[in-house]
Amino acid sequence: MAERGRPREFALDDALDRAIEIFWRQGYEGTTLDDLTEAMKISRPSLYAAFGNKEETFKRAVERYAVVDMAYTADAIAEPTARQVAEHYLRSNVIAITETDRPPGCLSVQGGLSGSPEHHRVVTFLNDSRAAGEAKFAERFQRAIDEGDLPASEDAEALAKYLAMVTAGLAVQAAAGAPRAVLARAAERALLAFPA
Repeated sequence: MAERGRPREFALDDALDRAIEIFWRQGYEGTTLDDLTEAMKISRPSLYAAFGNKEETFKRAVERYAVVDMAYTADAIAEPTARQVAEHYLRSNVIAITETDRPPGCLSVQGGLSGSPEHHRVVTFLNDSRAAGEAKFAERFQRAIDEGDLPASEDAEALAKYLAMVTAGLAVQAAAGAPRAVLARAAERALLAFPA
């Protein structure tokens, strides 16, 4: 059956990549629809047709960011020991938040840690996204405890929270201009929480 209507004149993933960039640089609240359409190189009707409103565009951008820019997270969780999980995650994170072809820091941190009351759904969405990531690490660390890789006295949820807090702090420091080498040293220090 033939597709109806005019053919889409842009690639969705390319447009989302440009949306990621603008949201990352300006945050959710700081990004206007005009900023979005200009960055994505599409018209407002095309944005609405493809993505919905600004909030839905942001959510889709964050989801793509998690799959593309944070693919190292799944690789880290697949490592054989808790220490290797943390090493892979922290070292990859330092590289990701200091790439020269992307804004410094992290989209989910800079995108909207806080917002005005009318944007509470975006703040909640980001908080839920971060919590879901934490839960994956907690599950992995619990498995490490169950398998004897971590001491039985270890708290998997606290360890996952610690890792999340370290990476959030690294992202804030990267956004403030801290060089990769400084962040890498901080990440190595954080690894002391994980038995070798």
